[in-house]
Amino acid sequence: MGCSALTGEEISRLAINKVSTKGNFIDKDVMLELKQGDEIAFWSEMDMAYEGDINLRFRVKIFKNDIKMSELDIDPMKKSITIGEVKTSIMNKTKWSFTGKNYELKIEEDASYRIAAILIASNNPSLEVTKAELIIKK
Repeated sequence: MGCSALTGEEISRLAINKVSTKGNFIDKDVMLELKQGDEIAFWSEMDMAYEGDINLRFRVKIFKNDIKMSELDIDPMKKSITIGEVKTSIMNKTKWSFTGKNYELKIEEDASYRIAAILIASNNPSLEVTKAELIIKK
């Protein structure tokens, strides 16, 4: 049995990989044709290092036929399923990488959906993001 049987099939990946700031706004999006009854899941694939504490969020906007339906704040560190997690903390310095399932959404109507996302973070100058990808699975 393949991993996708347990975790779903990847239908899109938004490689954001940087925190958005006022002077550097990193917005990625994708168009998906989805059907009523489809269940999609948002996963995060992260690789980062920081000192102290950090608060990260993918801000996800979902549009149906160009009309904004909803806006979600997804915390990549809150996961219901985790794959390949490696976390090392030494003297207040943390290195952390993982893939995790963060949120599920049931589609209520056949339509073209645009999903757009940015990565935002609390102010922590030590934060280094090597990878921050939002994965959409079905």
